[in-house]
Amino acid sequence: MRNVLALACDLIARPSVTPDDAGCQRLIAARLQAAGFATEHLRFGAVDNLWASHGSGGPVLLLLGHTDVVPPGPRTAWASDPFVPEIRDGLLYGRGAADMKGSVAAFVVALERFVAAHPEHPGTVALLLTSDEEGDAIDGVRKVAEVLRERGQRIDWCITGEPSSKEILGDLLRVGRRGTLSATLTVRGIQGHVAYPEKARNPIHQALPALVALAGRRWDEGYERFPPTSLQISNIHAGTGANNVIPGELQVLFNLRYNPHWRAEQLEAECEAILRGHGLDYAIHWHRGGEPFYTPEGRLRATARDVLAQVCGRAPEESTGGGTSDARFIAPLGAQCIEIGPVNASIHQVNEHVRVADLERLPALYEALMARLLAA
Repeated sequence: MRNVLALACDLIARPSVTPDDAGCQRLIAARLQAAGFATEHLRFGAVDNLWASHGSGGPVLLLLGHTDVVPPGPRTAWASDPFVPEIRDGLLYGRGAADMKGSVAAFVVALERFVAAHPEHPGTVALLLTSDEEGDAIDGVRKVAEVLRERGQRIDWCITGEPSSKEILGDLLRVGRRGTLSATLTVRGIQGHVAYPEKARNPIHQALPALVALAGRRWDEGYERFPPTSLQISNIHAGTGANNVIPGELQVLFNLRYNPHWRAEQLEAECEAILRGHGLDYAIHWHRGGEPFYTPEGRLRATARDVLAQVCGRAPEESTGGGTSDARFIAPLGAQCIEIGPVNASIHQVNEHVRVADLERLPALYEALMARLLAA
């Protein structure tokens, strides 16, 4: 079996910018087929998804990851070509090294080792990969989850390989994520000359009190390990470019990151009640990026805490921070979900990298989790 560093380099060398998989999943499928896995390619639109499984029945342990990466940005800003993996001073450089081709490579090696050591293991171990995590996340895990639900596919535990560690490998165990809800708000006014405001209706002036109310609201006080819900306005646009014209329309983009106190439809109703209360003539388009999920104390969380303490030498911080991940589509299937991966210090940045030593320790960490959950 090829080592994890070689496989990570093979994957980084494939420029799989969302939603292009660039052959990563076929490379992985071939390796897992050789190890005795059944594989299925699920392509929706321009997105590739791979489902690979070994064993039968329950419990079902799913490893979840993605093969797509964000664009590298100006290649001249990189110290080396972002799609030519390079090792310097104990670090592996390349787009996707940390997010998350390193974890994907570690998943594959761990799966190979686990089934070789436990060919008759109880239950099922599976791998789900998508090329649509960094993009719209419509035809990736979201769509595959719909297929799994229709099939009645059981998933008990899910481990996502997102780069979750802060300073050293395994110092953080992510046990949940906030939900994300985005809005495009259009406030309609009447365009006119600034010298004759009585003949116009300024949507900026009308919207400002409502926006202050939205931004200033204390939505809740948090939920267990979750911080309070936050609404952030990310963009405001209006005007014709002329300083003597009252615009006829204002567009505002905002996003809520919310904890399990809320469901998306509740927040939508609360926000629209504020807008109506200020008498606005408006239209709003909502995009539900995913509901929050949380894994309470139980076997998965306790096992992960013990394994991280043994492998990494310290008990991890247990957190629900950060943005979101594809686990938000798996949790509604009834799965307990955690996230364990390498240090996230350089993700999405120029000169993205991962410590080679961390990468080489990851397969043993994932294999230990599999063994404790399925073969103990």
